[in-house]
Amino acid sequence: MKNYEYILAIAPVVDAGTKRGEIDSTALMDEIRGYLDPADADLFDTLVGGFDAETLSRDFYLKALSSPCRFIREYFSTDLDVRNRKVRYLNRELGRPEGTDVMVLDEDTERVFEDEARVDAILLKPDLIERERGLDDYMWEKIEAMTELEVFTIDAVLGFVARLQIAARWLKLDPETGRELFRKLVDEIRNNKKSIEQ
Repeated sequence: MKNYEYILAIAPVVDAGTKRGEIDSTALMDEIRGYLDPADADLFDTLVGGFDAETLSRDFYLKALSSPCRFIREYFSTDLDVRNRKVRYLNRELGRPEGTDVMVLDEDTERVFEDEARVDAILLKPDLIERERGLDDYMWEKIEAMTELEVFTIDAVLGFVARLQIAARWLKLDPETGRELFRKLVDEIRNNKKSIEQ
């Protein structure tokens, strides 16, 4: 049994205006996973695993980019492109050889990243926090685009989870920004529900 409608219905109960430490994103993630069937839980685990830098190997990306799930494929394709742009930026800044630590999946095919110039412009911002926020805002926007036409589907649930991960990260880095992102996420879910009901 699919529980997508219920899962997305519980999301707005998150009070994004609460103080740091009062938003238990881990408990919410556990609750969401608990409602998924085994196949969807595997997709959930793949997505969440991608937020752990230690798991981001070549094999991980190859598996993610061949996933039967459109959201997983598109999300990790974008994630790989952004991470590679960050690595190239650091290589230039540190004077390292150009291709050092760049993740290459296919030696015979060069990846084309349409937003390369946009991401490079974010990386050139002088302030580290501003750069990180810019990259997360970019990913948030891409996630919204990936799930724009999705309503009660696994892609919609995964899109929510991905944005929840971003908001939770910022709650640790900068509580005010984290709460702002939680409010934005909850408002988006509520607005989607209203448009469906109408």
